[in-house]
Amino acid sequence: MHEVKTLNATYNPSGLSSAAEAAGFAGFDGFGPDDFDAMAVPGLQPRMAAIIERVRPKLHALGQALAPQLSRLCGEQMTAHVAKHARRSVNPPDDTWVAWSPSPRGYKAFPHFQIGLWSTHLFIQFAVIYECPAKSAFAERAEAELASIRSSVPAEYQWSKDHMQPEGTAHRDLSDEELSALFVRLRTVKAAELTCGLHIRRDDPLLSDGKALLAKAESVFETLLPLYKMARA
Repeated sequence: MHEVKTLNATYNPSGLSSAAEAAGFAGFDGFGPDDFDAMAVPGLQPRMAAIIERVRPKLHALGQALAPQLSRLCGEQMTAHVAKHARRSVNPPDDTWVAWSPSPRGYKAFPHFQIGLWSTHLFIQFAVIYECPAKSAFAERAEAELASIRSSVPAEYQWSKDHMQPEGTAHRDLSDEELSALFVRLRTVKAAELTCGLHIRRDDPLLSDGKALLAKAESVFETLLPLYKMARA
């Protein structure tokens, strides 16, 4: 289990009008090639040094900027948790992230939102992983609301049943039967998990514009909010 550092953020329903307006306060100016290259540095210690120096400060800034907006969207205080990977002793992490959950103590036991990096792309997503006790109930609701999910999730969003793999399957490429099978697996397999969200390739100019990326992230989270609400019901 990855250890995380928590960023506390006070829930303020009448706070900043958008995450983009928080960019200057949070000191977030987007991601560049060096950030993605950090995720491919050979060796545990060198890669962790690169992540700590280049990527982690930006994840902290993202966590701080977006927590008030997620709190407003979700109707409950959301706390940001930045992955530290402190328990790794041999293999370096292939991705790193900040996650927002309704608990200041952690995120894995809750439906949550994530933004993170692989060497190839950035992801903005909703996640229910195997430690979440609510995953079976969420899967049942999702099966019942399959038509709504089919119509509300954008075609280019990616579904994945393994958050440790970089690639997913585009919503447009899943048949109704295949989409339903993801929820059946989540409900019936103890170690099952599911993520859904947007992948942005590392060379997309959007990533180097901090305000534009924060606005995009807020838009993606709003699109994914029905899944979160379904998981929290």
